[in-house]
Amino acid sequence: MLRAVAAGRAEVSCSCEPDLYVDGLGCCDQYTAHQLASGGLVRPSVAGTLGQRVRAELTPAGRAVLSVSVRAG
Repeated sequence: MLRAVAAGRAEVSCSCEPDLYVDGLGCCDQYTAHQLASGGLVRPSVAGTLGQRVRAELTPAGRAVLSVSVRAG
């Protein structure tokens, strides 16, 4: 999921529990998507209205986690 966000292929819904969409399709593991958002790894790239889908971006913490993951594997 983090790689899709980093590649610019992901959107999130603007809500207290944002849903993640990759290539326009709802991600099948929304629990993990919610954890990435609440854990501060993924966020909306712009402020949107409630329910609006906007491009997702990695936070600095998300970039750090992805960087470690790429080096390890």
